[in-house]
Amino acid sequence: MKNVTVTMEDSVADWARIEAARRNTSVSRLVGEMLAEKMRHDDAYERAMNEWLSRDRTWKSDGRPYPLRDEIHDRGLR
Repeated sequence: MKNVTVTMEDSVADWARIEAARRNTSVSRLVGEMLAEKMRHDDAYERAMNEWLSRDRTWKSDGRPYPLRDEIHDRGLR
């Protein structure tokens, strides 16, 4: 594990102390856990986005314009 120094606003530090006490942990551990969770979330999002972008597109246009919203919902232009 690495030790780092973090600079934050006083109000953020106050919140972190209260939150850490509520969770019965240290501010250092709280910040570390929050950053680890953010890393996992971002990695999962990146993997999902790359998977979606690599899929074959079955909804491609055949060259004709897509229908208008009112045509799709059978509202007609009145």
